[in-house]
Amino acid sequence: MKFLVTKELKESSLLLHLMGMVVVTILFYLILDLFVHGYILGWNIEAITSTLYGNAEYFEEPILLDSLLLQVHIDLFMTIFALLILTSVWIRFTSPKKGMKWVLHVVLLLGLLSPVLLLLAYGVSHFFLYVWLLAFFLWHGIAIVMALLVLKKWWFR
Repeated sequence: MKFLVTKELKESSLLLHLMGMVVVTILFYLILDLFVHGYILGWNIEAITSTLYGNAEYFEEPILLDSLLLQVHIDLFMTIFALLILTSVWIRFTSPKKGMKWVLHVVLLLGLLSPVLLLLAYGVSHFFLYVWLLAFFLWHGIAIVMALLVLKKWWFR
């Protein structure tokens, strides 16, 4: 059990490979999550606006609140799950630096705020739609870079 306490992964190659494969899986999830949101909400701002608020010109109804709440519920659960695993592996693979703490805080806050901002965009104002888009792509981008850095360190150890 010593390998769970120390950062020395040389003693347990099985744990090292397990952590690497988990990061590959999370990277796969992050990329597919972008496609799922594009498919459900739309690929551009006009399509997202039409999905959330409807479009009278084309007789499109807005998304139902229960469908949006279900999507937000799933997003919150999967985001927490993916980010907690990714950040814990990233902490284990990287050296402690002051900048690392800020990256962790930013990615966790943006990941948790992103689904809430989508709800605010639906219920409060169009302004939150742009804030949601920024937060959504920013936390995905940071998490993908974190995963790639972990994989780089894992492959070239």
